[in-house]
Amino acid sequence: MRKKVNPSLILMSVISVFFLLVFLTDAVAAKTSPTLNNGKKWRIGYYEGGPWPDYQETLIETMKSLADLGWIKKFELPALQNTDDAEILWSWLSHNVKSSYLDFVEDAFWSSSWEDGLREKNRRECLDYLCDKKIDLILALGTWAGLDLANNSHSVPTIVMSTSDPITAGIIKSAENSGFDHVIAECDPTRYRRQIRLFHDIIRFARLGIIYEDTTDGRAYSNLEDLRIVAKERGFELHECIAPDMNISEDEAVRAYVACAEKLAPDIDAFYFAAHRGADPENISIPLAVLSRYNVRTWSNWGITHVRNGVLLSVGRENFKLPGRFYAESIVQIFNGVKPGDLNQVLKEELTLAINLETARRIGYNPPVNLMKITGIVYDKIETP
Repeated sequence: MRKKVNPSLILMSVISVFFLLVFLTDAVAAKTSPTLNNGKKWRIGYYEGGPWPDYQETLIETMKSLADLGWIKKFELPALQNTDDAEILWSWLSHNVKSSYLDFVEDAFWSSSWEDGLREKNRRECLDYLCDKKIDLILALGTWAGLDLANNSHSVPTIVMSTSDPITAGIIKSAENSGFDHVIAECDPTRYRRQIRLFHDIIRFARLGIIYEDTTDGRAYSNLEDLRIVAKERGFELHECIAPDMNISEDEAVRAYVACAEKLAPDIDAFYFAAHRGADPENISIPLAVLSRYNVRTWSNWGITHVRNGVLLSVGRENFKLPGRFYAESIVQIFNGVKPGDLNQVLKEELTLAINLETARRIGYNPPVNLMKITGIVYDKIETP
């Protein structure tokens, strides 16, 4: 029989962990004023593993912050129909953003569409481009991009952006040291451990499920190391199931993910959604239906988007302004002479707790009043993408 826990102690734990999710970054020590590259504009490129909504939002907010810092003219972005297609955005920026200092090079754009074959082709092509010094800085969006470009095969300043865990993935050496003079990768080493602890503080589950692809990337995307550490620390069981994700069709990825959900659901009381095509917003209703039959409480490392689509709880950013400012300041400090490897890499954001009350009703979970007091975003229905 499980021990009863004092609700007031749970609330104290929830509040203490929640308020650790605060924004913290070092003050900008170097100059950020606009400057030219020996009388010429600085040329910037873009590299990603494939389309992802966060990448487009991150790029937009980075551009807005560059405008605030005076490096580009302020701009009005037209409505973009495809919210995960950075190539359309990059093309628009290269033709429409006015600047006396920066040039967003249209043909210095690579996206591998999450295909291994295309990734290898793009990696070789991009590295050749960098070695020829055709650009002065490259933005590397996501884990694939970071792994491809954070190396000594080139020396062009590289900013690795929007990764799940660049340390665990092997992109950088540590939060304090990327391991390369020309590389900086934004990170928060304890981000996901804090989230897992918060989920446990709220739900007090005994058996937590996780589905992941058993590859270096898959384990990093799933926060597997953090889950195992917190499970040992808190004394709950971690039930793991492996489902292939990359280099198969999306339908196959979804079927594998749902098969794992069917296997896990009867034996768990909570589940942790991590990056996998079987858990994409357009697919997540399928595994959620399986988990809901067993009244499983759910959390997602995707953040608020998944809560809107039916996951019970998560934390996330309401916008990308803070990371956008962080990346923009990193760019301009590099162009003012600071080595990327000497820049601060740690960005701890203030994140908002979100809950879906329709999901809570479906699985018979009655959120405590004290929990609702610290919840910033409440959804009363499940939205289908």
